[in-house]
Amino acid sequence: MRLWDHLKSGNGYKVRLVLAQLAIPYERVELDIERGETRTPEFLAKNPNGRIPVLEYAPGRFLAESNAIAFYLADGTPLLPDDRLGRAEVLQWMFFEQYSHEPYIATSRHWILTGKAAERRALLDAKREPGYAALGVMERRLRDRAFFVGERYSIADVALYAYTHVAHEGGFDLGGFPRVREWLARVAAQPRHVPITAA
Repeated sequence: MRLWDHLKSGNGYKVRLVLAQLAIPYERVELDIERGETRTPEFLAKNPNGRIPVLEYAPGRFLAESNAIAFYLADGTPLLPDDRLGRAEVLQWMFFEQYSHEPYIATSRHWILTGKAAERRALLDAKREPGYAALGVMERRLRDRAFFVGERYSIADVALYAYTHVAHEGGFDLGGFPRVREWLARVAAQPRHVPITAA
């Protein structure tokens, strides 16, 4: 397998973490998203949406969107429940991550890390309330459970961990979310865990 990726990307990290935890060998191709390397004709032939990550799972066969890739890789493994409801609940939290979490926490982080925060201050400030609201949803879900679905670690946790564990880089303070912090520690303690900066 080959993964087109950007090392600072939480979306790329989701896929790298699943690959590491499932001990799946792969080749990683680093792309500079700030220099437009995902907008070349060569890359757009792999993913017309022009975004990383993209996984070449078989020669000439490509899959995009981090959560779709994670779902594909986890199928038939302990990282994805085998019952119908469990799989649907995993998807529920992965959709939550993309629609209610990532647009606020991840985008804030990206703007800060790339030096765009000053020019987008009003937009950045507008992301605080919905970002904290998403963290509040997570805190309530974790009130009486160790993980998000079925009391076991799954790709739902991977999807939410990727940007939550670096939320401080986006200006979010996790001090008021003790259950989220405890969950982050449980995820980090999983076998074959790798940090976001691991190539």
